[in-house]
Amino acid sequence: MLKQSDVGAFPRRIHHAFLPWAQSQPGAIALSDDMLTIRYGELPEAVEAIAAQLSAAGVRAGDRVLLVAENSVQLALCILAVSRLDAWSATVNARLSAREIENFLEHSGARRALYFGATSPAAQAHGEARNAEARQWPVIGSILLGALNAGTEPEPVHEDPARQTAVMVYTSGTTGAPKAVMLSHANLLFIGNNNRRMRGLGPNDTVYGVLPLSHVYGLSALLVACLMSGAALLLVPRFSEAALAQALATRGITVMHGAPAMYAKLLAWSEATGTPLLAPHLRVAQSGGAPLTPPLKGAFEKTFRLPLHNGYGMTEAAPSICQTRMEAPRADCSVGSAIPGVEVRLHGAEQDPHGVGEIWVRGPNVMLGYYRAPELTAETVTPDGWLRTGDLARMDADGAYHVVGRSKELIIRSGFNVYPVEVEQVLNAHPDVVQSAVVGRTVEGNEEVVAFVETVPEAAVAVDALRAYLKERLSPYKVPTEIVIMEHLPAAATGKILKKELQRMAASGY
Repeated sequence: MLKQSDVGAFPRRIHHAFLPWAQSQPGAIALSDDMLTIRYGELPEAVEAIAAQLSAAGVRAGDRVLLVAENSVQLALCILAVSRLDAWSATVNARLSAREIENFLEHSGARRALYFGATSPAAQAHGEARNAEARQWPVIGSILLGALNAGTEPEPVHEDPARQTAVMVYTSGTTGAPKAVMLSHANLLFIGNNNRRMRGLGPNDTVYGVLPLSHVYGLSALLVACLMSGAALLLVPRFSEAALAQALATRGITVMHGAPAMYAKLLAWSEATGTPLLAPHLRVAQSGGAPLTPPLKGAFEKTFRLPLHNGYGMTEAAPSICQTRMEAPRADCSVGSAIPGVEVRLHGAEQDPHGVGEIWVRGPNVMLGYYRAPELTAETVTPDGWLRTGDLARMDADGAYHVVGRSKELIIRSGFNVYPVEVEQVLNAHPDVVQSAVVGRTVEGNEEVVAFVETVPEAAVAVDALRAYLKERLSPYKVPTEIVIMEHLPAAATGKILKKELQRMAASGY
């Protein structure tokens, strides 16, 4: 069975992260959901038992294992068990389409696929459609096991945690060819340890885990960080305003991570339903995954009476690059300075009159590369290790960064640069707007600005009123040519708005 004495002072694999706490606080809760609770002292035996089942199912070191799921203790334990075998896990959200999952199976060359139907009806449907076999495994109970891919070959195994892939994270979304980011054990452990230190995580914390483990934010900054800290992680399969409000009020939540859209929806739900928001134990609230706006930050802080911290990252950086500091909360919406141990520079900022440049990052958080895509990897990571993020930012005199948009999202309208985030921030400040997304649309000889807006339920805001509001606050060339009001903006499970889908809609006329 796994023992701390076999590992040394610092973990070499993500399944080593919990070992000190298994010895020092065996009775403390490590992972829980509405079906299952696992304590730290139970983790070593649980991971060994599931790893044995995977091995018996033909999974070898270097194999890829596709996990089709939504957040659950089952899923978290299987990620750790795959690590125990030195195989690679690739978790994909069960709410994706059958076509996408088929693409991921083919691209990864997965030895096996596991479908977690007991906690996700969507995963159950995917498994049944692929004739996966129902199994009863120790600790986690019922799963669906996909067919053995007998022809796939394992990848090389490296003892060095900085060279050994732990997980693959698919980032292609709903369009385009699969793009799998290979993240090493060292990548995930570095970010987990960074989050532990910067947010002061410890055994007295309970973290709300609604950000999906299929996304690196949930994987490293929640799962790995909690296990390294001795904290309890409450895993939640889907975001619900009412469920979050109830958990904050009654389940001892001390740390909350979420996308801005989640916080905006929570506040809008509270106002619409007349339900007060109570969080007697909350001490850290973190926003990430999308731009934070001053009105949302202000409304959150007024409601909960604590700072809403901000950060910036990307999947290829596992994901953290910048974070605001607990000891110095900010009044603005900066993403803070670079996290300890990584280098950040703004490429091209010297030539820009506003000091805007592309964010480049180098450090132990940078990915190993894209699986089976060496050319794309070479385009993204320089020979001396700098990750080109494609995001644009400027830096304050105190070293704090302000992200202004993506270089690929930059709209050039009549020769003027329009950064979508600037227009979105003004729109999101409107009292009847929950969130917005601004995209460019190519027209003959020019680009147009198109805004998609999600309004507060039952709000009667008109397009003309929004346009007048924007004209008072933006230069004429930044005012959208078209404003589209939608009941809900298309979003990933993290709450991140799917801009590629909106770009497609804008180009095709919806």
